[in-house]
Amino acid sequence: MIYYVSASASKDGDGSKNMPFKHIDDAARIAKPGDEVIVAPGIYREHVVPRHAGTDDRRIVYRSEKPLAAVITGAEEMKGWKKYKGDVWTARVNNGVFGSYNPYVERVCGDWYFAPAIRHTGSVYLNDLAMYEADSLKDCIKGAADPCAWNQEESRYKWFTEQDGDETVLYANFRGLDPNKEKVEIAVRRNCFMPEENGIDCITVSGFTICKAATTWAPPASYQDGMIGPHWSRAWIIEDCEVYGSRCCGISLGKYCDPENDQYFFHKHVKSPTQMERDAVCRGQYHGWLKERVGHHIVRRCNVHHCEQTGIVGRMGGVFSTIEDCEIHHICNSQQLGGAETAGIKLHAAIDVTIRRNHIHHCIMGVWLDWEAQGARVSRNLMHDNVRPEGRKQAQGAMFSTDVFVEVGHGPTLIDNNLLLSPVSITIPSEGIGVVHNLILGGFSLINSGVDSIVNGQREPRYTPYHIRHRTEVAGFMTILHGDDRIYNNIFVQVYPIHDKKRPAQHPEHEAVGTKPFDIFPSYEDWNDQFDFEKHPDMMHLGEAHFGHLPVWVGGNAYFNGASVSKHEKDGFTVSVRKARVSVELVEKNGRYTIKTDLYKHLKDFKDRIITSDILGCAFEPEQRFENTDGTAITFDSDYLGDHRGVAALPGPFAQAPAATKVLWKFEQ
Repeated sequence: MIYYVSASASKDGDGSKNMPFKHIDDAARIAKPGDEVIVAPGIYREHVVPRHAGTDDRRIVYRSEKPLAAVITGAEEMKGWKKYKGDVWTARVNNGVFGSYNPYVERVCGDWYFAPAIRHTGSVYLNDLAMYEADSLKDCIKGAADPCAWNQEESRYKWFTEQDGDETVLYANFRGLDPNKEKVEIAVRRNCFMPEENGIDCITVSGFTICKAATTWAPPASYQDGMIGPHWSRAWIIEDCEVYGSRCCGISLGKYCDPENDQYFFHKHVKSPTQMERDAVCRGQYHGWLKERVGHHIVRRCNVHHCEQTGIVGRMGGVFSTIEDCEIHHICNSQQLGGAETAGIKLHAAIDVTIRRNHIHHCIMGVWLDWEAQGARVSRNLMHDNVRPEGRKQAQGAMFSTDVFVEVGHGPTLIDNNLLLSPVSITIPSEGIGVVHNLILGGFSLINSGVDSIVNGQREPRYTPYHIRHRTEVAGFMTILHGDDRIYNNIFVQVYPIHDKKRPAQHPEHEAVGTKPFDIFPSYEDWNDQFDFEKHPDMMHLGEAHFGHLPVWVGGNAYFNGASVSKHEKDGFTVSVRKARVSVELVEKNGRYTIKTDLYKHLKDFKDRIITSDILGCAFEPEQRFENTDGTAITFDSDYLGDHRGVAALPGPFAQAPAATKVLWKFEQ
């Protein structure tokens, strides 16, 4: 059955082509497996709530008739503004429009939220851009730039809210514009397209613009909402959509709703938030966290931008998913929201998740995989400018910046064939990380750091789970020993200035490029010697070995401009600064990105072996090898562009030097 929807229909219809529904949610009430909902161009101010699941062979498809022309929004137009003072105007809204959820009363808050200023889940939008919430009416009138905002001029457009009886009063500084002549909207609804029940499987959402919702802060031990998401379901496809303007998260791939554990620390304070994360993992099994029931989503060819917590968030519900060919940018740039859940992509428990061929830029962080990134693979992505602009302050409660952050995981986690071009490229307070065939212009950070705390004078280890191979069932818990990393066939170039040369690799913003931070870890031979039964027959004497650093493997890398070289490096290539200083520049022209560099002139014909799963071996704690999600071996003989490497490999993401001059990214939607 095909149902039709048109916002311009003269009256509510029956969903036929001649008498279409006026609202998408009318179709969502009745669409069953195999049905398709075709939505005509128009603005749909509603929360679409799918009631029925599709099946693997009979999906329920929601499709915009014209790409991006059907707009599902959580906002309403706001007219009737009156001059208040200077550039500030005021308007009133009867609270009845909000129902049980008033975004101008509800605050952004919860576990892992650190910003001290009061922020509400609502937003005021001027010509599609979210204005900045002021701390007071006085600040709204003043309209000063926020010293932490990435875009200083945008931060001067401010709004403030207060309650007066049964009305929400809004004040907004429009900087000389007349709001009654501009496009001004306010966020009214919490979601745009999201089920209210679990298990609404096999839904496709294709070609919509989804924007401007009053989403809530989405920490991992909480129900996580976004403007669009599957809400603890299986096998959704979100494709060819533009997603922007969320107060917190754009797309949510997690989590089940559990009132007994939801925002537990925020409400009760009596158990540590880390303990609540462990509880959430174990309780997840009760809530159906099984490979057969949850995850396996695909997000592809989406343009996700200007969201203030994350572009894509997920806790456990995103397992076995793929995020590919998306552009994700300008995430958490206002720095009005601060906490430990902010990134272009922020996933907890990214088990067997593939993040590939994306362009991720101008985000507070690019990709943050927190806990249980077991089997996750970050491959063939272009990442750059994931860093605060020069001179911007770090807002109180805001996080540091990096391209890829893998936190307290046991591996195996693969970072391969990427262009990581921000001043900090890879942050790994983890173990079991494979870094293969990347171009890396930034530092490694949080090496041997960022895991445990000293409380009451004693070490408090942060134990995190690892899983049965390619499953969700928990196999065990362990703290992070650090090490167990493989760093092969990368190119390291120091192109950015180092602001603090004494800053150690344990610091989150360590800018010195190269592999020397891994010198603190043993070689495999030295580590393995500790377990020689002839030398150490008493297991009680192996405590130092059992809780010591794991070994690392480093080989086939190329180093330029003074990038540091690990003592473990085997068969590497180094050009001294005295001999040559190379340049690497990302060039954008008409939306096409290329690399301009002379490093290959100096690299010449240096090549090393082809890396395979057999060479990488197994991550120590889960005893799972670096392999494909189906358990088959990987041969790293395809480069960033998908070209073949042959019998030997250039270091870095390109099979041949001229490939760097090809178009590396052009967004096509």
